[in-house]
Amino acid sequence: MPLSSTLRCFLLLMCSLSIAVQAQTGTTVKGNVQTAKKEPLSFATVLLLALPDSSIAYSQMTDDAGTYTFEKVAAGRYVVKASRIDYNAAATAIQVGNQPVQVPVLQASEKATALKEVVVQGQRPLLEQQADRLIMNVDKLNTAGENSLEILKNAPGVRLDKDDNIVFRGSSSVNVLINGKMTYMSGAELSRYLKSLPASALTKVELMANPPASFDAAGTAGIINLVLKRELTKGMNGSVNLGTGYGAYEKVWGGLNLNYNLGKFSFYTRLNTGHYNSFNRLTMERTINDSLYRSVNYWHPITKSVNVVAGGDWFISKKHTVGLMLKGYTSPENTMTTSQTLQYDIPGNAIGSAHMRNPRTVDSYNYSLNANYKFDIDTTGRSVTIDADLVQYQNGNDEQFTNQFFGNAIKNGQKLEQLQSLSDAAVRIYAVKADYVHPFGQNWKLESGWKSSWVRTDADIRFEREQEGSWQNDPKRTNQFLFDENINAGYVSLSKKVSKALSLKAGLRAEQTISEGTSRTLSAPVDRDYWQLFPSVFVSYTPQEDHQFSTSYSRRISRPGYKSLNPFTFYSDPYTGLRGNPFLQPSFSNSFMFSYTFKNFQLLSISYLEQKDFVVEVPVQNDQTKETVSTPQNLARATSLSFSSGGTLPVRKWWSANVQVQGTLNQIHTPVQGEQYNQKQFSWDLSNDHNFTLPKDYSVQFSAYYSSPSVSGLFQNRESYQLNIGAKKTLMKGKATLSLRLNDIFDTARFRAYLRYNNVNMYWQNQWESRRLNLSFDYRFGNTKIKTARSRRTGTTEEENRVSK
Repeated sequence: MPLSSTLRCFLLLMCSLSIAVQAQTGTTVKGNVQTAKKEPLSFATVLLLALPDSSIAYSQMTDDAGTYTFEKVAAGRYVVKASRIDYNAAATAIQVGNQPVQVPVLQASEKATALKEVVVQGQRPLLEQQADRLIMNVDKLNTAGENSLEILKNAPGVRLDKDDNIVFRGSSSVNVLINGKMTYMSGAELSRYLKSLPASALTKVELMANPPASFDAAGTAGIINLVLKRELTKGMNGSVNLGTGYGAYEKVWGGLNLNYNLGKFSFYTRLNTGHYNSFNRLTMERTINDSLYRSVNYWHPITKSVNVVAGGDWFISKKHTVGLMLKGYTSPENTMTTSQTLQYDIPGNAIGSAHMRNPRTVDSYNYSLNANYKFDIDTTGRSVTIDADLVQYQNGNDEQFTNQFFGNAIKNGQKLEQLQSLSDAAVRIYAVKADYVHPFGQNWKLESGWKSSWVRTDADIRFEREQEGSWQNDPKRTNQFLFDENINAGYVSLSKKVSKALSLKAGLRAEQTISEGTSRTLSAPVDRDYWQLFPSVFVSYTPQEDHQFSTSYSRRISRPGYKSLNPFTFYSDPYTGLRGNPFLQPSFSNSFMFSYTFKNFQLLSISYLEQKDFVVEVPVQNDQTKETVSTPQNLARATSLSFSSGGTLPVRKWWSANVQVQGTLNQIHTPVQGEQYNQKQFSWDLSNDHNFTLPKDYSVQFSAYYSSPSVSGLFQNRESYQLNIGAKKTLMKGKATLSLRLNDIFDTARFRAYLRYNNVNMYWQNQWESRRLNLSFDYRFGNTKIKTARSRRTGTTEEENRVSK
């Protein structure tokens, strides 16, 4: 479909800005760096510092001949400074006019304590605050036996809801990226995938409440980017991890991470596999008229997962880099679900019951292919990056239901009901994007880009009911849903380092969405065709080295997920189900953030999030059939105002503590099923992690978490808390680590909540295998040192690929 005239005008303006900036002129600055013996010093970092504030205008690395060249340098006074880790820095001042400048030879003297190899032993804090994101360094935690989903609970402002969906800043509308790439999975599939990825594979978690314009606008609460470990030093290196755990059932896992860097070529592969035997117990109590219904559903899934990533980069020259990545994941699962529902009258007498047995086989897999190219146009930092993605996702379910009814639960004289279903869902995504970066003038930088994606979803479910000894199709539950979506987006952003202390950045992103959904149960296709603008602004002020102030604003969108649009009904027991809503509208948010950081300790962070037409699950109760079916619906308005403080405290040389405290005021004002619903709740969270360093390379970790009663959508959550303890032993000269961890010592972790509105009066408690003892062994091999003669930058860039969940 053609773009709207307003969007075309925006893109024309964006292109005009890029062309205007590219037309600027400057001069060339070149020179070379030598040792005291007048030999070329290769792979030295050369900085061009603008005076008088010594801000970095350009940076480059010398080639094998020790030469460097800066192009399009504006007139002014500069300092050229060359350094390498094993040499003392050398510098000289220059004046740049209209003519090319030949810098006098810079001679760097070798450090008296220089070594041929230097082992990197940087001590990073658990949390690092940057202008547009908060970074949690995962290697500062004891992650023995934990998966990537569990580790997210340690991140400030992040928790998991009753279905293991990720909640950030009080909202489940969050975009999750892995290495800057979208995961392309639904909430349930994303949770399953992250559970198969061990926490030891992560190096850091980036939390972006207000992402810049170069990222997709999807995710009203912001973006969480999981960064996986990858060594880029020359030679071969990698790591192996093995682990086992036990709670109520056994678990075994292992993984291999391998990197091979030849300088011109870089290859990597990561393989993780595991066997996970676990449980989940859901208890629900519903008051319907004069009866109480108490249901206990017990899920017992056994999962065997394989997760593999392989790829490589070809550094064709200093200016050209080509990369290819292939990712695959499979997670077959066998689950036995049993359910027992008891019906009580007012005096408390059992007057009926229903029992369900539901064996299920799930066969899910996905694969993705990414090709990328980067062109570093010149040494000023101008670059073009192009990415192309193909993703295929497949999920199949084969289920049988045997329902038995007793007493008052008997419906239409039927004591036994047998059903079976076969469902299949396929999603295919194509995406292409291009990004352009152009530094210019004194500390200005322009960024612009374009992205288009195409999605095709085909879901089919066939329900059959046993009647008189044969299986008959159930037309009320059999269905097919087709969904097509095309999103086109363009953005432009401009940043300026005003001074050494003050930095500014502003961006504008436009996104157009065209979609169509069809189903057998819909009288007509549901079409969508809209476009929106998404501005963002960032200000960072660092008056002194230890003090940093930052503030930001962004407008964002959350499009309905594929599964939430699907009008199929999925049952967890004879009285409880989940149904999609093809008429869902996108929700929009305005987000503000302010933070003050002192020495990497976030003394104060203030966040305000306003959501309109936000999507939540709304249980709809039928008092005649006693069924409660949850359906996602757009609610009017929700706001969240939070205050937080936290960071790493060096209590003693042998004792470090990370403490986080957060208070949040959540408010919801919306009509629900024709009646006004207003809810207001102040809640607070406290988490603290302590690490004690002991002699002979031992360490002990202790962590505790508490969350007070809170509001999440229509759910009024009860408090939750847990305690964990762990120990580590470093072996083999620091190359190996043996870790032991006991999660949830007192088995107190629960999700408990009430729902009370209209005719709904329900208590909900979800319990999982939170108390587990895990033992893991990690070993790093190969070249774990930086060879100073071969320090290099990679051409890999971050990619932003949004697909609604």
